[in-house]
Amino acid sequence: MPPKATLCLWFNGTALEAATFYAATFPDSAVGRVMHAPGDYPAGHQGDVLTVEFTVLGIPCLGLNGGPAFTHSEAFSFQVATEDQAETDRLWNAIVGNGGQESACGWCKDRWGLSWQITPRVLTQAINDPDRAAAKRAFDAMMGMRKIDVAAIEAAWRG
Repeated sequence: MPPKATLCLWFNGTALEAATFYAATFPDSAVGRVMHAPGDYPAGHQGDVLTVEFTVLGIPCLGLNGGPAFTHSEAFSFQVATEDQAETDRLWNAIVGNGGQESACGWCKDRWGLSWQITPRVLTQAINDPDRAAAKRAFDAMMGMRKIDVAAIEAAWRG
């Protein structure tokens, strides 16, 4: 039985490729059932990969090869809490280095246009500090970054 709630992500014929990348890159991720189209459809032909069930960081997803009609936007993103700079670097570099692109404040896009927030836990702690001056220093430091620099966030947080 499929889970009661699943994220459906639209792809232009590359759902299996994307799911395979996510499974290889993120912990608690895997590719599940691949369904081939039983007949022709607007974006493909009988036998083409129509859907791919997969998980990303334990989140159930369905990749739908629906064609070029819809693309991803920053209105939807995966936020990944990282433990340290090494994990931040590994995930950021995997996404950006595989045809993705950098954005600001820890955001990047993968080669399929999905947005990711690679967010070290220390950043979340710092910008939620009850000492609002310390939180603002960390926030201001983040605003000038692409990939988050944990040491720079910690230094700004300390003042």
